This record gives sequence, structure tokens and C-alpha cells, in this order.
Amino acid sequence: MSVLPSDVESIERATLAAVAPERVEALPGWLLPMDHGTVGRAHAAVPINHDPASVAGWAAVVERYRAAGYRPVFRLPELAAWSDVRDELSAAGWLRVQPTQVQVATLTGLVGADTSACTLDERPDGAWMAMFLGEGLDPVDGASRSAALARAQDSRYASLRVDGETRACGMACFAHGWLSVHGMRTVAAHRGQGLATRVLAAMAREAQSRGIQRVFLQVDASNAPALSLYRRLGFVPAWTYAYWRPPVL
Repeated sequence: MSVLPSDVESIERATLAAVAPERVEALPGWLLPMDHGTVGRAHAAVPINHDPASVAGWAAVVERYRAAGYRPVFRLPELAAWSDVRDELSAAGWLRVQPTQVQVATLTGLVGADTSACTLDERPDGAWMAMFLGEGLDPVDGASRSAALARAQDSRYASLRVDGETRACGMACFAHGWLSVHGMRTVAAHRGQGLATRVLAAMAREAQSRGIQRVFLQVDASNAPALSLYRRLGFVPAWTYAYWRPPVL
């Protein structure tokens, strides 16, 4: 599946619809989400096209964030066209962290899996929220992420329950012509059993019922198990981005 230049903007707007930042401002070629939580996409400036010549300079973005009382962060594509901007940020002491893949697929490869025991709810229940607060997870980050996803509009909260236990979950947002997938979690004891595939299938069927045929997700480039799963399900990389964080003064 190929991604058109016009798809970049719709994907980025759909991303912000899902992570629901406290506020969103804009400059030519940029979306400026602002949020005090821990979700990177909710507080990192992102270009809505991949032609750096058509967007405002990064210094103007920094000024807008600081004027609003937020710490500036960028989320920049790892494309050759953006090398000059990345070099400028690096020279100014900014740090590149957390390379992340944007992956896309059509829904046809997802809908065939068994969706028994999966439900899609309009609001997350306590068990869904608790999946972000399990053993070994950062409680502050988990609380921030679950709260941000719970604020999203045009979303459904997927849970796969067996014998009263929520074993896998995720959030599906339907916005700007896309199904976007967020917050996928599986209980450690039940990983490798295909539960995430069933959750994704339930999301895909709901998206198709809304006339949506395309899906995207964003996955840490170092998460080998997730990359392998999504590859088997027909997802292909659209682009990779990384966060750029300012120097500590």
C-alpha cells in the first residue's frame, strides 16, 4: 500500500484526534499539539507534509510553544529532505530519541481473524485502564496514556475478555478517513496466543462498517515482536520519525 503526500496530513490529524492533547495550535505546515502529559505525540510539533521548504522555520515553532508555556519538542520524519533541519537542531544541542515507524495497511488483511470474546465499548472500563498500570510499567506514564486515550472522540475501546479477565486491549479511533490503532496491550502471561490479532480484527470490522478501508499505527522501531506481528498482518512502513528534545539548560 502506497502513501500519497496528501495522506501525511490526514494521518497526522487523525493521530492528534486519538491522543487528544490539551490544545492544538498551528503554523504554516505545522501542527502544534500542547499537553502536560507523557504521550509524546500529544506534545510534539509535527509537519503536515514532508516538504520542509513549505513549512515555517523551526525557530518560530519553538517561540510559539514557549509563549504558550509549554516545552517545545519536535517529531520529525527521518527523510533526506529534512536533513538540514535535523542538522540545525543537533548543532543547537537538541537530542534525537525514540525512532518510530508509521505503518499502514488496508483492512482486508485484518478482518478474517476470530473476534470472539472481543468487545468495542464507547468508554473504557476499569479493566481497560488497568492494562496500562500493570507490573513493570511506569505508573505515571501509564496513567497519563490511558487518560489521554480515554479523552479521544470518535473512538472505541477494545477488550478481549476470557473468564472475566481482560487479556488484551487497544483503542481504535475513526478520523480523517483512517482507522488508527493505539494503546495495544496484552497481558504478559497470554502473549503469543494471537490475542492482539483478534483485537485488531474487531477494530477493522467496525471501521469497515463506517466506510473506512485504511488503517495506520505507530510502533517503536526497536519493538521487534510488534514489528513482526504487524508485518505478518500486512502492514508496511510509510515513514519513520524521531523525537527531538531541547537541551537541558
